[in-house]
Amino acid sequence: MMPVGDGSFYLYLHDKVRKASHTKVGDTVTITIKFDEAYQNGPQHPIPTWFADELRNNKAVQENWNALPPSRQREILRYFANLKSNEAKQRNLEKAIHVLSGKPRTFLARIWKDGR
Repeated sequence: MMPVGDGSFYLYLHDKVRKASHTKVGDTVTITIKFDEAYQNGPQHPIPTWFADELRNNKAVQENWNALPPSRQREILRYFANLKSNEAKQRNLEKAIHVLSGKPRTFLARIWKDGR
């Protein structure tokens, strides 16, 4: 959910959810939100060894990784978990290390500055 600024929120629904709920983009809906007591914070995917090795070898990169919110860490690890080829892993590792070193660059559809 994204705040609009007037107390309301945008709720982005996957197309399958929109179809099941008979809604379309732009519809106004009322929802109920419940707290999930079973939710456990933290990454859902393990840190790949090829990324963990780089974190261990670079203190600044490790500090910037640790400073990221858990949601951002999960997003990166989920992305890494879906990479198939060694070339894709290497290419994305280089991008991640670049941005976590504090150098500006686009990575995961964001412009990163100062390692965040």
